[in-house]
Amino acid sequence: MTPEAVLEIIDHARRQEARSGAFLRQLQTKAAALPSTIVVDGHDPATSLFQFAVEYIEMAPRLIECVDACSREAGKTVLFEPFIHAATRYFTQPSVLLARYDGLDGLLIRAYQCHRLMEEMYENNYSIRRSRLVDIEATQANLVAHQLIGEPFANELDQSITITVLQIAGSPDYYELNLDPFVRQVRHTAWGWMRKYWENLLKRNHIHFVLGPGPR
Repeated sequence: MTPEAVLEIIDHARRQEARSGAFLRQLQTKAAALPSTIVVDGHDPATSLFQFAVEYIEMAPRLIECVDACSREAGKTVLFEPFIHAATRYFTQPSVLLARYDGLDGLLIRAYQCHRLMEEMYENNYSIRRSRLVDIEATQANLVAHQLIGEPFANELDQSITITVLQIAGSPDYYELNLDPFVRQVRHTAWGWMRKYWENLLKRNHIHFVLGPGPR
């Protein structure tokens, strides 16, 4: 199934949410329970978190598409196909354990799995890791999504993603592979708009991180 089909799944969930408002109500509770390191400055924190979640979800199929296009242009399709297929299956063939999560709350979980899988993919290859393709804003967005999903469930998702990465690229040989052609392709074609998207995702939704102890 293509990223376009994933976008159709997302659009269906948005229409469902417009009728029920269930996800927004969940976020009203989540907004009041965020850790002190995550601050939402908007006049309506739940609405800010809702818009963040929708954009985070919509970014997932675009990320899949970007990695797919760049791997093809770099001649590295065989290496990246397992990651692309696994990320797509999160949406199209979700685990039976996620069957009770439908609507936008279910898609947030699937998007989190997708983004975290790709983040781990970067971390598990030296060429990609040293390129710093993943900005701190993307990591922070994953941390916000982690909190919206909630613990310990989000931790369990992280563990399952680690297992998936080990299955796909568990050997030391993968870490040492020279993937500079992929890095160059990403830098020259598809990553610019994505970098700007990540840089502004938190900012435009009035979310920021506070490091160290907060004011007393």
